[in-house]
Amino acid sequence: MSRKCPITGKGPMSGSNVSHSMRHTRRRWNVNLQKVTIVVNGQKQKVRISTSALRTLRKNAKAVSVAPKAAEVKEEVKTEAVAA
Repeated sequence: MSRKCPITGKGPMSGSNVSHSMRHTRRRWNVNLQKVTIVVNGQKQKVRISTSALRTLRKNAKAVSVAPKAAEVKEEVKTEAVAA
């Protein structure tokens, strides 16, 4: 398995550890990948995605679930204003 997020495309980065004496040793920073079950085309699927992608997916899911309720509330307010 590669250490790459399929949604964002984030992969490991490389750099150097720098000690107090300024010696440089190479190292790599891996992406924070998490195993998550998500629904893709109506089917559950286990995917390893980065935490930033997971936050975005959860944020968008909340927006989608809240949007219809907000529209209903607006309609109720309009009908009450017209009736009054």
